[in-house]
Amino acid sequence: MSNATVSSLDEVHILLVEDNEIDVMAFERGLKKNSIANPMTVAENGMEALQVLRGEHPTKSVGSHRMVFLDLNMPIMNGVEFLEEVRRDPELSSTLVFVLTTSDHEMDLVAAYKKNVAGYILKSRVGEACKNLHDLMRTYWQIVVIP
Repeated sequence: MSNATVSSLDEVHILLVEDNEIDVMAFERGLKKNSIANPMTVAENGMEALQVLRGEHPTKSVGSHRMVFLDLNMPIMNGVEFLEEVRRDPELSSTLVFVLTTSDHEMDLVAAYKKNVAGYILKSRVGEACKNLHDLMRTYWQIVVIP
């Protein structure tokens, strides 16, 4: 991350790590419905997301101020493996990651929080109250200053 601080949601690039096209569309609809027009990039698995974050992807990129929404159950590299790699990488270790998943398994929840996620959100709850997720994003960046 750069030395500048982020003071508003408008400056944040969203990286959605999700392999399900329907879930991607639902997330995009929620952003639009709640007037969140931040740039968003989608990676279909953890490996692709790492390439995007490291600036190694041939066509996709995110800015230095980013918020990652991560599914856990994906092919090639799942969400927990992605988190392990991100936390090991000195350039990415402070990346803000929210888990957005269908998994309500205790072991997944514990594994995610052991990797310092900012939150663990069940997709089933987002569907019922999508506005709350987007309000959370807006509020987070209004009250928290990130390096």
